[in-house]
Amino acid sequence: MSKDKSKVNKPVFLNVHITSTISMSLVLFLVGLVFLLLFVAHDMSTYVKENINLSIILDDSTARQDAQRIEDYLKLSPYAKTVEYISKEQALKDHINNLGENPKEFLGYNPLKASIEVKLHAQYANNDSVSLVQSKLKAFEHINRVVYQRDMVSLVNDNVRKVSLILLVLAAVLLFVSVALINITIRLSLYSNRFLINTMKLVGATPWFIRRPYIRSSMLNGLAASVISILFLSAVVYFVHYEFGMPGSIIQPLTACIVGGIVIVLGITLTAVSSYFSVGRYLRMNINDMYFI
Repeated sequence: MSKDKSKVNKPVFLNVHITSTISMSLVLFLVGLVFLLLFVAHDMSTYVKENINLSIILDDSTARQDAQRIEDYLKLSPYAKTVEYISKEQALKDHINNLGENPKEFLGYNPLKASIEVKLHAQYANNDSVSLVQSKLKAFEHINRVVYQRDMVSLVNDNVRKVSLILLVLAAVLLFVSVALINITIRLSLYSNRFLINTMKLVGATPWFIRRPYIRSSMLNGLAASVISILFLSAVVYFVHYEFGMPGSIIQPLTACIVGGIVIVLGITLTAVSSYFSVGRYLRMNINDMYFI
């Protein structure tokens, strides 16, 4: 009779673990997806900001050594990521390549000016920092004007701020929901063992001795759920990449590692904490109360 009972309990116990693992993996997948979008939005914002040129237009009378002096100052500054000198001749070639016409043919001279193209670090790509850079550049002669796409920068900063706020709120909500769902899932998986927990308490087992195997089992389930959710995230990224032509460089390796680490830490930590308190709940209950829950 005991053998038949163990045969029945084993698949039931296995089904509970499989169901709880799949449930937790779906919850962790949603949390990981929101964090992935949050980091991708930040990386895209950084990429856009660092590819907006700050053009320092030079006077026609500027000697190469004077331009070199400005270049050297910019290369040593903390806000310049890249600095490139564009001569009048190079500016004319770029104009012809981009627009297909040569203004020198009908004007008789090259109307374009030499310039120094600067790409700023993302933290300096805002209008306040650009104004500070412009004020410092006033100390140099031979600068005709400084051109920067202020409207573009303001638009990027405003949109990134709004998207980040929405994603942060969504992440907080999903994190709260994931804590509640994982806690419920762990409680349901331990429900069938409530009498066993009470029996171990009655024979003198310490609370930690009773909790330890359940916490270890829950952490393994959390790790398995985390791995499954990471596989789901990889499948989504793969699908979007090949279905919509998303460039592979849009998700940096560091971003992927951080999101994977967040999912794994959440999966293991939440299941361990939920298991600890769920077992504690049954440890505090009397045997008679267990029949009515």
